[in-house]
Amino acid sequence: MRRSFALVLAVATLTACGGAHACPDPASPGHITFSGGEVLTVRIADEPDERARGLMGVRDLPADEGMAFLYGGPTDATFWMKDTLIPLSVAFIDADNRIVTIREMTPCTDDAACRTYASGEPFTMAVEAGAAWFADHGIEEGDRIRSFDGPFCD
Repeated sequence: MRRSFALVLAVATLTACGGAHACPDPASPGHITFSGGEVLTVRIADEPDERARGLMGVRDLPADEGMAFLYGGPTDATFWMKDTLIPLSVAFIDADNRIVTIREMTPCTDDAACRTYASGEPFTMAVEAGAAWFADHGIEEGDRIRSFDGPFCD
C-alpha cells in the first residue's frame, strides 16, 4: 500500500511539473514577451495572499520589471492601490493571451478613498509595470503576449 501511494505521488508530481522537467524555483522571476518583442521581467503572484499584497510597499520598480498576477481561470477581480507607493500600469490578459484592457493606476493610502480598477472583460492574468510602461513601449489593447516563461509548473 505504501509503495503504491509513493508511485501515485511520484507520477502526480511529474505530471504536474510537465513530465521529466523539474519545477523551477517559485521565487525565480518570469519573463513576458509581448507581440512586438518587448520583454518584461515579472515577479509571480499566483496565490491569493500574493495577489492581495501585490506591489504594496515597493518604493522603486526597475524600468522593465513588474508583477504577473495569475489566476486558475477567467476572473473579473478588481485591483486597487492601497499602500502602493508608486504609480503603475496594469494590463489585463485573457485566456487567448490578448490584452483586453490597460489601466493607469495611482497610489493610495486612504482605505475609504482608494479607487478600484477593473478590466470590464474576463481575464486570466494581470500584469503590472511602472506607470505608462505599456504606452511607452507601444503596447495597446488587442496586442498579445507572444510568450511567458514563468516559474511555475504547467
